[in-house]
Amino acid sequence: MHQRTVAVGSSSGLHARPASLFVKAATRQPVRVTIGRDGQAPVDARSLLSVLALGARHGESVVLAAEGDGAEAAVEELATLLTDDLDAQE
Repeated sequence: MHQRTVAVGSSSGLHARPASLFVKAATRQPVRVTIGRDGQAPVDARSLLSVLALGARHGESVVLAAEGDGAEAAVEELATLLTDDLDAQE
């Protein structure tokens, strides 16, 4: 299993637009990726409602994890996306 802890870079946290962009990117991955906050059970990164329910705010840490062929690349791609301020991008 490959996992990585990252801080949410979007100024509004992992809500609305940033969550939607993240979920779309997770859906394109060849493996199932989970995302979780400290003290909470990880959720499927392909589920918009589950990602929104995490309530991750700007600067908070989340853990991405995946298993299987392509897990490391998937986690790293999504980690890079999460650290960007997706609210600032058009």
